[in-house]
Amino acid sequence: MMRLYYDDPTADWTTPGVYEVDAGLYRIPLPLPHDSLRAVNVYAVRDGQALVMVDSGWALAQAREQLEQALKALDSSLSEVRRFLVTHVHRDHYTMAVALRREFGLRIGLGRGEAGTLRLAREAEPYRGLLRQVQRGGAPALADELRTSSVEHDPSLWSDPDDWLDAPGEIRLDTTTWQMHPTPGHTRGHVVFVDAERDVMFAGDHVLPRITPSIGFEQNAAELPLGDYLDSLKLVRALPDRRLLPAHGPVSPSVHARVDELLDHHDTRLRRIEELVDQQAGTAAEVAVRLRWTRRERRFDELDLFNRCLAVSETLAHLDVLAVAGRLRRSDLDGTSHYAKA
Repeated sequence: MMRLYYDDPTADWTTPGVYEVDAGLYRIPLPLPHDSLRAVNVYAVRDGQALVMVDSGWALAQAREQLEQALKALDSSLSEVRRFLVTHVHRDHYTMAVALRREFGLRIGLGRGEAGTLRLAREAEPYRGLLRQVQRGGAPALADELRTSSVEHDPSLWSDPDDWLDAPGEIRLDTTTWQMHPTPGHTRGHVVFVDAERDVMFAGDHVLPRITPSIGFEQNAAELPLGDYLDSLKLVRALPDRRLLPAHGPVSPSVHARVDELLDHHDTRLRRIEELVDQQAGTAAEVAVRLRWTRRERRFDELDLFNRCLAVSETLAHLDVLAVAGRLRRSDLDGTSHYAKA
């Protein structure tokens, strides 16, 4: 039987349970099917006699069971969830809500900028957006390996939400009103929600306390996703500081402190990539193998297939920002982008 605890940010944030963050606000970590990222936080908020959820988890049997147990610990149930407010369209945030809507008729709200990705997720091959980025990054063999890898794909889990959310704007609940802000970059339609009364920001994957979010991993990729992401970090930095309620990682005391770290990280990464291209012109794939990855400083060849593809894609995003800024020169040949000193 799952228990209710006070949230301890120093404890293992992935441990199953229900964690009280504030009065009427609970963090519920749900499992993910891979080792590199073991859980996603969804948040339950009491709103009168019902619950509103921020993000929903991946549509997995184990995750659903844990969510049911968590709500039971709150003397509630899935039938009392009125609404899912989803920060972005990735499957570990969106698909559980779609699966539960079939049974309970609840409503789903999602940023309007995710419409293109949802359409392509229903119609196109899995990983289409990532495949295009990896190919433009100069790694056709890696793209072929990803294309032939087995991946579970249920188009019905990518149906449209009930409510397209237009940020910036207000989210009206029965008992309060939240603010919503557009934060494209991680995905085109990513949004964050601010509950000013509780002094918290539901940040989704935009601001994560221990890792840096992937950039532009979506079917309908933006023209300059890293540029969008950096602008979104600056937008959030200009808002009043709040407690950070992330999708992955523990609740943290300051959104601003982590935003400053993320901006510094990407500035350092941009300078390092510029230095590598100054030494030897090349493609995103050629630069990616010369970088270190994750908090553990892993070599490119130590990453699994999916994360090698993400590494090429993210290197490409940084190279494009440098090219737009005039710090590098880009030329495209046969669908591959090459970068050299400006």
